[in-house]
Amino acid sequence: MAKPGYQGLTRIIKAAGYSAKGFRAAWKYESAFRQEVVLTAALIPFAFWLGRDPIEIGMLISSLLLVVIVELLNSGIEAVVDRVGDEPHNLSGRAKDLGSAAVFVALILASVLWLSVIIDHLG
Repeated sequence: MAKPGYQGLTRIIKAAGYSAKGFRAAWKYESAFRQEVVLTAALIPFAFWLGRDPIEIGMLISSLLLVVIVELLNSGIEAVVDRVGDEPHNLSGRAKDLGSAAVFVALILASVLWLSVIIDHLG
């Protein structure tokens, strides 16, 4: 059975509005998100300069966008955990730590990819 709600173009427009609202909230409340977006914006031009072909450029840019995606998901997890309550709880801490670890892994992936391409170009 289909979920009740908007359909067709109206659903797409509403979804875009919710996404924009999410971006605004992340920008307003999440300093890590702001830092990662600024870093991504600064590095994208270098991806076009550094990448030798469209695949390499795409990989460099995708690795940066992956960090932003994971940060958005981590921020969503943190918001839900904070909504549930302020009192310390092992599961709340674990959820936040796991989200943070996911961001860290995405940062490592992007760093390894960028360093690999840079080293390949220098060698």
